[in-house]
Amino acid sequence: MILKGTLDIVVLKALTLGPMHPFEITCWIEERSGGQLEVEGGALFQAMVRLEERGFVTADWGVTANNRRARYYRLTPAGRAYLRAEGTQLARYAEALTSILTT
Repeated sequence: MILKGTLDIVVLKALTLGPMHPFEITCWIEERSGGQLEVEGGALFQAMVRLEERGFVTADWGVTANNRRARYYRLTPAGRAYLRAEGTQLARYAEALTSILTT
């Protein structure tokens, strides 16, 4: 499970690799976390709507490798700037929390 408030940053990080549809985003997160983070479909849907409303991602319809229609999300310059700022802050927080919990 992903902690509340971190899903948006993780999704934006995934999209730095290029446009992805939600299933690809979910697989990337689960793969990169070694299976430690699971994303629920409803939570991801809400995150994508929120990120699109904030102008951090744009979406276009496309066709998946399985020949299915899907929305592909792409990172915007505003999303990239938000990721830089918030990602740095979140990384510092994670370091501080790790330091506290491992001493």
